[in-house]
Amino acid sequence: MTQLFIPQEEDFRRWIRESVKAEVQETLATQKALLKIEDEPLLSRQDMSRELNISLVTLTDWMKKGMPYLRMNGRVYFRRSEVIGAMRHNGHKKSKS
Repeated sequence: MTQLFIPQEEDFRRWIRESVKAEVQETLATQKALLKIEDEPLLSRQDMSRELNISLVTLTDWMKKGMPYLRMNGRVYFRRSEVIGAMRHNGHKKSKS
């Protein structure tokens, strides 16, 4: 015969406390990651092409194929971590260490 478990008030309190704690920790981790990305310096097209050891023409082609970039005041900028992350996701390897 199967026993029936009837939760008590303290069980509900513990479950809610654990769920809220997990959500708060996840939210804090996400906010820390976003702050870290926002504090990262922006790289120009020239900086990024030097970083990747590619030409500006190749960089432009990669941008058309989905490389992440930011456009501000008519200029293009990159966050190194976003570019490297996209390259890893797409299976590309960085040319230069």
